[in-house]
Amino acid sequence: MALKSQTEVETKHRKKSTLREYTEAIIVAALLALFIRAFVVQAFKIPSGSMKSTLLVGDHILVNKFVYGIRLPIWNTELVHLSNPKRGDIIVFQYPVDPSKDFIKRVVGIPGDTVRIQNKKVFVNDQPLEEPYAIHSDNRILPASISTRDNMAPITVPPGHLFVMGDNRDESHDSRFWKFVSFNDLRGKAFIIYWSWNRDGVMTWSPSLSYVRWNRIGKLLN
Repeated sequence: MALKSQTEVETKHRKKSTLREYTEAIIVAALLALFIRAFVVQAFKIPSGSMKSTLLVGDHILVNKFVYGIRLPIWNTELVHLSNPKRGDIIVFQYPVDPSKDFIKRVVGIPGDTVRIQNKKVFVNDQPLEEPYAIHSDNRILPASISTRDNMAPITVPPGHLFVMGDNRDESHDSRFWKFVSFNDLRGKAFIIYWSWNRDGVMTWSPSLSYVRWNRIGKLLN
């Protein structure tokens, strides 16, 4: 029988210890990443232009997941309630029509608010809403008999729900068409753009023309 030297045994032991250390580090890092994604912050990519020009296609954003409360993932049970969304908040939520999709819109009406739209102008509790972020790409004004896009009868937001709209008003599918977002469907509040990629860009340092929109990186959302 061949005998192993003390040096061989120590070398093998060190290799096992190193492998174990790397494995433990990877497991801890993975668990930490899952914890952060579930309870602290989550990254999302903007796929459409419904929030232009606040958010552009290709913007990558971070969403604060605990600003309104702490929820158990999967079961979506609220453990701690911290605050309620406010008018003007940009929120990410499960699309009420198809919960497998996440939408991002701006809060226009909170519980108890009465929202109406007259010739593209939004009124909340009979007061015109100041919206410097809103844009319109279509000069046509559609009557309520055709669409609720530009004219909508008064509607009251029920308890535990929100009325939301995209900043790109003429190209957004939002509460004007499918009504309300439940507090239970909230993912969190968008707060910063950490990366922005213009798929139609070119190789240049110009912020408006390059692939990377350098001037948008680090932009706080409000």
